[in-house]
Amino acid sequence: METLNVALGARAYPIHVGQGILENSQLLIPSLPAPRAAIVSNSTIAPLYLKRFSDSLRDAGIDVAEIVLPDGEQYKNWQTLNSIFDVLMAQRCERSTTLIGLGGGVIGDMTGFAAACYQRGMPFIQVPTTLLAQVDSSVGGKTAINHPLGKNMIGAFYQPKLVLADTDLLNTLPDRELQAGLAEVIKYGLIRDLPFFLWLETHLERLLERVPEALEYAICRSCMNKAEVVVADEHENGERALLNLGHTFGHAIEAGMGYGEWLHGEAVAAGTLMAAELSCQLGWINADDIERIERLFERAGLPVCGPAMDTERYLELMRHDKKVQDGRMRLVLFKQIGQACVSDLASPSEIARAIEARSTHA
Repeated sequence: METLNVALGARAYPIHVGQGILENSQLLIPSLPAPRAAIVSNSTIAPLYLKRFSDSLRDAGIDVAEIVLPDGEQYKNWQTLNSIFDVLMAQRCERSTTLIGLGGGVIGDMTGFAAACYQRGMPFIQVPTTLLAQVDSSVGGKTAINHPLGKNMIGAFYQPKLVLADTDLLNTLPDRELQAGLAEVIKYGLIRDLPFFLWLETHLERLLERVPEALEYAICRSCMNKAEVVVADEHENGERALLNLGHTFGHAIEAGMGYGEWLHGEAVAAGTLMAAELSCQLGWINADDIERIERLFERAGLPVCGPAMDTERYLELMRHDKKVQDGRMRLVLFKQIGQACVSDLASPSEIARAIEARSTHA
């Protein structure tokens, strides 16, 4: 097991990464202020892991309530969030009860947002079960639900007390979900860690084959990058926005196609190639760079073009992005592979050309 630290002073917390650590309750108990927890999971993950996880906590003397939500991005909304509160209220959970998210990014985001809201704040722990959640969404304290007009538009910055990433949980992950998670892994190499990008070019197939040592290295390296960025810019006033590479385009794809049609990582992959096309238009990278990025995403089994959606519809949805300032669209673009920046230099027509270059209707 490897342990990293998110160094946020009094709110610092560990990230434990390793094989077979789900039932090691001793890793969690120091982060529980009281011997009571409520575990939030979904209808896919609960039959696989909820009983094992709950029993390990009960064996350690923890009173455990269980909340099972429907599975899917389309349920990341007020109605589903309220069902968490219904159980917390019915079970008379107190502010000292710890809320634990056992699932992918949707579960983690909703659990964190519920914890931020219930009685104005209760402790929570992330136990991510997908690659995407283990390398990205479980770390950093971004919590949210979706709105029909935009993804993750309603939420709060609220840090967990601990992240527990068991790589064995990835053995039951469908191939498509694993591939979607690789989009976020590749992202770290593209925005700030060229040596990691080079490692991925050499070792990608080992990740697809789920070699434990390769997965643990990629998860730890990704979490290290994420933690460094979060510590430097917790509330996304500057550098943290770089973690949204491909996300402005990608969120438009998710909202425009209907939440759940495209997995988040799939939309981010297509969006990253749109960002690369725009960076090339601005003269920052060249066609060889785009081809290199495209090749890695294709090897990962990810889309490199967005869906056949009207360009104006893309732009309309992108205008709801949280990085828009004074009506100007701010996008994460490439200065070079391994170095990204946030820029508002691109005109609407240039952005439209990049979308059209990387959409299936082009």
